[in-house]
Amino acid sequence: MRKSVTSRLKCLLATLAATAMPLGGLHAADAAAAAGQSCRAGTLYLTFDTGSMSQAQLIADTLRRHHIKATFFLANEPTINKDSSLDAGWAPYWKALAADGHAFGTHTYDHVYLRSVRDGKVTMRPQFGAEAGKDVTMDANGFCRELQRSAQALRGMTGVDMVPLWRAPGGRTAPQTLQWAEQCGFRHVGWAPAGFLGDELSSERYPNQALLARALRDLRDGDIAWRTLASGRARIRGRLACSSR
Repeated sequence: MRKSVTSRLKCLLATLAATAMPLGGLHAADAAAAAGQSCRAGTLYLTFDTGSMSQAQLIADTLRRHHIKATFFLANEPTINKDSSLDAGWAPYWKALAADGHAFGTHTYDHVYLRSVRDGKVTMRPQFGAEAGKDVTMDANGFCRELQRSAQALRGMTGVDMVPLWRAPGGRTAPQTLQWAEQCGFRHVGWAPAGFLGDELSSERYPNQALLARALRDLRDGDIAWRTLASGRARIRGRLACSSR
């Protein structure tokens, strides 16, 4: 996991200091100037996956303070509270985010990774849940149920429906899973290379300052940035692009 870097999170969000919209938002936001940066109007989509939730409240508070809206992709992952991110104990957190106007998509329920596709079926490996670490074969109906479980959990806790979007764990997709997801109402959302802010990367080899500089330099209008709620780095999905071109 990346080291927690509150100052870098605040720096990135401050640089992107304008009202943001979730994916599918209807209104463009105004660009804002940041010291030493050249900004232009555009759309940057800020997205977060669940993870261990260690920085969940910090990220929610920071987004609220800067009036930025994000999209959260939810899986039922173990958290620092010794529970799971879609357990009832997290209902107040998800309700507060919904009240703030954020959007939610599915990250599969057990954080299942694509392993292979053969004979019209896919082999997935859940990272969590009853089948954690085992290869599980899924057909179209089984895969759709896996996507829908997170949506059902969110609706049960908050009464809020997910937007029709999903994100594959690790970004691993195949034509088969993309097709099946579309058939049950979910379009896949990945991220831009410059928007990958480094949960799985070594902090020594990929320092936060370098990743932040790359993001601010290379993110372009319409790009999607990615982060988890497990570290202090922002995974941002909003309607503002600022780059140091």
